[in-house]
Amino acid sequence: MKSRYLYIILVLFTLLGATAAAHVPFLEFKDYREGKPYVVRRMVEQSKACYSWLEHDGVNPCEDIDIYKFVIKDRPINVYIELIGPVYEDYYEDFVPWFALVGPGLPDPGIELPFDIPCGYGAIVKENVEPGEERETFYEPFGGKSYYKGPVFEEEISVSGAYYVFVWDPHESGGDYVLVLGRKEIWLFADILRALIFTPMIRMNLELHII
Repeated sequence: MKSRYLYIILVLFTLLGATAAAHVPFLEFKDYREGKPYVVRRMVEQSKACYSWLEHDGVNPCEDIDIYKFVIKDRPINVYIELIGPVYEDYYEDFVPWFALVGPGLPDPGIELPFDIPCGYGAIVKENVEPGEERETFYEPFGGKSYYKGPVFEEEISVSGAYYVFVWDPHESGGDYVLVLGRKEIWLFADILRALIFTPMIRMNLELHII
């Protein structure tokens, strides 16, 4: 028990010196579903890492779709979205979710989607690889684990309005993932407190739902 407390203390000291090079962590405690999406309430360009999951029971196909929302007002915004997955033994080797950015002024997606697009909106779909295909991985020192690289979107958007990011698994397997929103490393006091709470959990794999 003492060794665990010592480990957490060391993590906290490391965290205080590393926040300038990391995403602000957010954990999905309640499903980001239609009607109750995750809402970016400030600083769309601030780098946030949403540790989330698509629900599954290990037997039935997964039909869960997570939804994120942000609003662009009056000025162009650099929108950055990245979808990655944790490397943990062999649990996530075939979990390859997709995401779509949905908003005003975007093109017709050109494919059938498992959700409805609001009238006057378009969508940019970012596909992942097929299950079983080899994927590049990288080590993320802030959370202390490796991740599979996934689809990325980055573009300046100037049309004002509400935008949505939909995350789903077309292969209906479900699992844990991280959605990164924004590129700018901006840390307020509340963000540091959030990281002090969540980072030890992430380092101990407590954000994962498949184990």
